[in-house]
Amino acid sequence: MKQHLQRKLRIYRYVVYRETLVDPWEHFWSFIGAFVGIFIIAYIQSLHLPSIENVFLIGSFGASSVLVYGAIQSPLAQPRNLIGGHVVSAIAGVTVAQLLPDIIWLTAPSAVALSIVCMQYTRTLHPPGGATALIAVSSGTKIASMGYWYVLSPVLSGCTILLLVALIFNNITKNRHYPVKKSRLRRSRRQHLKNRFAKASNPSRI
Repeated sequence: MKQHLQRKLRIYRYVVYRETLVDPWEHFWSFIGAFVGIFIIAYIQSLHLPSIENVFLIGSFGASSVLVYGAIQSPLAQPRNLIGGHVVSAIAGVTVAQLLPDIIWLTAPSAVALSIVCMQYTRTLHPPGGATALIAVSSGTKIASMGYWYVLSPVLSGCTILLLVALIFNNITKNRHYPVKKSRLRRSRRQHLKNRFAKASNPSRI
């Protein structure tokens, strides 16, 4: 047990170390990627949504930008989590809005709580997804009138733009690689799952 905890600690220290390296070029490309991604989303959505609702939704994607452009080694920033987290949360939020009465103290916590469970179940945990679900039940009439179209646009279209921009700017330098396929954190998780399945298939070893 002690060895397991020490190994986990070393892995998390490595991730923190990688994410806090002071490299001006890394910061520069993080800035450019976030600027371009949010600029495109803000411009496109300003053509279709009222300004107040556009600001709310940009806030959700702004939180995603911190992960996708500033913490690209994080498992929560990977494409599966980015796209899946927002889409699953949007579906959860719209479903709550459709089924429950329009009472904010009921719909808001229900949407966020349901989105978390859905993201956990689908292994697409992405913290900004909670905001996406919340927007579906707490925004103005424009988003509310969209129904499940809200999932496709602006949610899916917005996170797709973030992903495409990330694939460009997160792979420009030799030290930036996105998506992360061979991180120590992922290898550790795969090994942990293999050990669990091995124990389940061989009860005599337990």
